[in-house]
Amino acid sequence: MSHGLLLSFEVTILVLAIFLGFEVISKVPTLLHTPLMSGTNAIHGIVIVGAMLVAGLGHKDTLTTVVGLVAVVLASANVVGGFVVTDRMLEMFKKREPPAAERTAHDGRAAKEDPSKREVPPTQ
Repeated sequence: MSHGLLLSFEVTILVLAIFLGFEVISKVPTLLHTPLMSGTNAIHGIVIVGAMLVAGLGHKDTLTTVVGLVAVVLASANVVGGFVVTDRMLEMFKKREPPAAERTAHDGRAAKEDPSKREVPPTQ
C-alpha cells in the first residue's frame, strides 16, 4: 500500500469518526450529560497516556513528536475542562442555604440578630 493511499485512508477514518462523534453527542439528553462527561474524562486520561508515549518515543521524526505534544496539550485541556463542567453541573444538585435577605423577609427579624439573645415567649 502506498504512502498516499494510506494517508487518504487514515484521513477518511478521522473525518468519519468526527462526524459520528458529533451525531452521537448531539442526541444526548441533558440528564445524561454529567455521566457522559465523566466517562469522556476517563477516556481522555487514556488518550493522554498514549499521547505521552508517542511524544516520548526514541525516534527522530519531528512531526510525530509535535503531533504527540499537541495531543497531550489538547487532551489535558479537555480533561480539566470536563472536570470543571462536571463540578459545576453537580453543584446544581446541592441544597443551598437561603440568602440573608430571604431569611429576614421570612422571619420578620434582622438576619444578623444573635439567636441566643432572643426572648423566649412564656409557657403556660
